[in-house]
Amino acid sequence: MQWLQGMIGRGLKATKSMWPSIRRAFGWVHRAANILGAEGARGPAVREQLSGLLGAMSRHRGSVDALGSSVDHFVKVSRSYWPGLFACYDAVGLPRTNNALEQAFGSHRYHKRRATGRKGASPALVLRGSARLIAGLATRAGEVKVSELAGANRDQWRRLRTELEQRRHRRVERRRFRQDAGAYLKALEDKLNQSRLPA
Repeated sequence: MQWLQGMIGRGLKATKSMWPSIRRAFGWVHRAANILGAEGARGPAVREQLSGLLGAMSRHRGSVDALGSSVDHFVKVSRSYWPGLFACYDAVGLPRTNNALEQAFGSHRYHKRRATGRKGASPALVLRGSARLIAGLATRAGEVKVSELAGANRDQWRRLRTELEQRRHRRVERRRFRQDAGAYLKALEDKLNQSRLPA
């Protein structure tokens, strides 16, 4: 145990000159996290505070010695996300992180893998995911009553069915083309020639 204390002591002594810079840079990052995580904050206020902090970080980057390039990177990445960074403060009910969304997609993948035994993503999810994912989330959220299903907008339902069928048809056409491109193109040419003939 004494050798461990000695090793830690030597490490702290060797890096002693770096700690003020690390402490200052960590303070800036911690301040940014507090600004972005403030409860009840509104977009304009968060935007203004974070902009001021990033400006101060750029001006005082020399005070963190070797960590200056890391500060530059933090400021650059923050600025690159700037246009969409504050949407969660401006839209009521929009979560600040996408953790819940990732968890929902992960849960859907997990249940799909258990039901089908597939390790990879199901082609059906790509094809019909817009309907299947929502249906899966709705059934996990609670029981769906018959009256709720009966009250669905039939025109929207028909449009969705048509869109999904068109998607399926395009996928079938792509598969046919990959299997035998010559025959596929010949069939298209024959259809085109048939359409030109007088009725």
